[in-house]
Amino acid sequence: MAGDIQLQCSDCGQEFSFTAADQAFFSERGFSTPKRCKSCRMAKKGEQQGGGGGGGGYRSQSPSSHGSGTPVICSGCGQPTTVPFEPRGDRPVFCRDCYVARKGSSGGGGGRGRY
Repeated sequence: MAGDIQLQCSDCGQEFSFTAADQAFFSERGFSTPKRCKSCRMAKKGEQQGGGGGGGGYRSQSPSSHGSGTPVICSGCGQPTTVPFEPRGDRPVFCRDCYVARKGSSGGGGGRGRY
């Protein structure tokens, strides 16, 4: 089996390890070599899900964990904050407190609500 490989993330540009164990896992499932680091893959997956239902939800990051985030103005309270993804512009973006408050009051059905 091959050893660990260092790859460069196509989104953030940082190097990440594609471990031998990950290589075996990807190979068994017929997946291609990843283009993004784990943090960027998770952020991309969250965008594709449209933020609806089950999944990771909001994940706070310290500024030193992976980049510095994107500065935005919260759509709920109007305060400046940072988010660990690049907003698309077609959906509101919330600070952690407003996100948690909205998630708690969403009814929890997992389906799409009326807009």
